[in-house]
Amino acid sequence: MCDRACSRGCYWSAFGQTVIMFLIQIGGLGVITTATAVFILSGRKISIMQRSTMQNAISAPKVGGIVRLMSFILKGTLLIELIGALFMMPVFGLRGIWMSIFHSVSAFCNAGFDLLGTKWHPFVSLTSYAVNPVINIVIMLLIIIGGIGFFTWEDIYLHKFHFKHYHMQSKVILTTTLCLILLPAVFFFFQDYGNLSGIHRLLASLFQAVTPRTAGFNTADLTLFSEVGQMLIIILMLIGGSPGSTAGGMKTTTLAVLVSSALSVFRKKEH
Repeated sequence: MCDRACSRGCYWSAFGQTVIMFLIQIGGLGVITTATAVFILSGRKISIMQRSTMQNAISAPKVGGIVRLMSFILKGTLLIELIGALFMMPVFGLRGIWMSIFHSVSAFCNAGFDLLGTKWHPFVSLTSYAVNPVINIVIMLLIIIGGIGFFTWEDIYLHKFHFKHYHMQSKVILTTTLCLILLPAVFFFFQDYGNLSGIHRLLASLFQAVTPRTAGFNTADLTLFSEVGQMLIIILMLIGGSPGSTAGGMKTTTLAVLVSSALSVFRKKEH
């Protein structure tokens, strides 16, 4: 997917790129969420059955307040993507506005499509910005925020830093996500980026730990990774993001349950 994505900048017209961006946005939010947005904007009433479908789409624990939550998701999505675009705009130069908007949407929706390819180098992805802290940090944050799930957003918004007040699902998602970023980053730092130094090595390690879980961007040549490093990337791609998020994959909560169940078996505990 990454190679096909990188050719967008040198093949598709501005109209084609716009269509792709809107399809990415719809895919990231989900068809149900997008349809709900149309209902909300048109002022139509939403039935109980539709509310139940919305609940399942974003993995919310209850039907009550689901319309309000959907409105929160739509407003939050637009705000986050706008902020991401504004931060990247100065870096991309003359084409800054469109490039920033497209890559902000692509990163937030965990799509991995970019417009940075050229006729002679069509598959560069973000390698030209490997040492740029703004692009690296903004893209990583957009991927993570989109990947933790909309319901987790609400917990963070309502309870701020009071982690103990979060729902169990949000606690599991945030804890697992943190582990899936830090542990692979440490591995890449010592195993596959020994030839780099300073901030470049740190940024590359963190970026490569974040992006495989359905995002698809890269700031380094993946063919140069060790076999163990490539296997770790495959595992991260398999896991993916969290329930009710813009990411795909097996989901972080599934991994957490599998690991917890295995530990319980090893310890001979029933729960």
